[in-house]
Amino acid sequence: MGLVEVDLPDPLRMRGRWAAFAAVCAARGWGDNCHADGPVWHYDDGGGNWADLHHVGGGRAVLLGHDHEYSETYYANAAEYFEEDETDLLAGAPDWWSPPVRAVVDDGRWVGFAYGYEGGRWYRAEYDLDDGFESVDLPALDGRRCREAITEFARDALGLAGAEPDAAAIDALVAADGAVDEGLVAAVVGASGWDVTAGAAAARRFREADGR
Repeated sequence: MGLVEVDLPDPLRMRGRWAAFAAVCAARGWGDNCHADGPVWHYDDGGGNWADLHHVGGGRAVLLGHDHEYSETYYANAAEYFEEDETDLLAGAPDWWSPPVRAVVDDGRWVGFAYGYEGGRWYRAEYDLDDGFESVDLPALDGRRCREAITEFARDALGLAGAEPDAAAIDALVAADGAVDEGLVAAVVGASGWDVTAGAAAARRFREADGR
């Protein structure tokens, strides 16, 4: 079987949105939910559904994750645990996809999807099952989803004052593309007492990965 092309933005187009959401999460004290750790960008929804983007060098990346409700693809340890037929998420994939996937499996986590990025395009193995990627609902995928996620959090920050988040401030936070200062975070979360220093620092870590 060959690989199937997947219509996703390239990692650099995701970076500003991923970093902006990470900034608001970290300011709120929820930095574990969305952050950059060297070459790995992490997102989870706090309910067990997650996605990690691994920069693996040479402009390549692997995006993998799992939705515990909707991933119908059972790979490696998950297939054994649930006694289901295995979906080989690495079928037809080049060798460089394997290390991030194997590391997650060896850590005891289940993987429902694994996509590889090279030469400006994303690919996955060929299968007809729902792999759970869409239901993970990664905020970095498009501007609308990212603004909605940040707005939801910012409403919590501003709720006591009865204020609405400033759409222009959210757009500016995203447009900074990870080069975020405290003022950009403060413009979104207001005088909420949230840690804007931690938020700005979290966003800037997205500039450290391969492809900056």
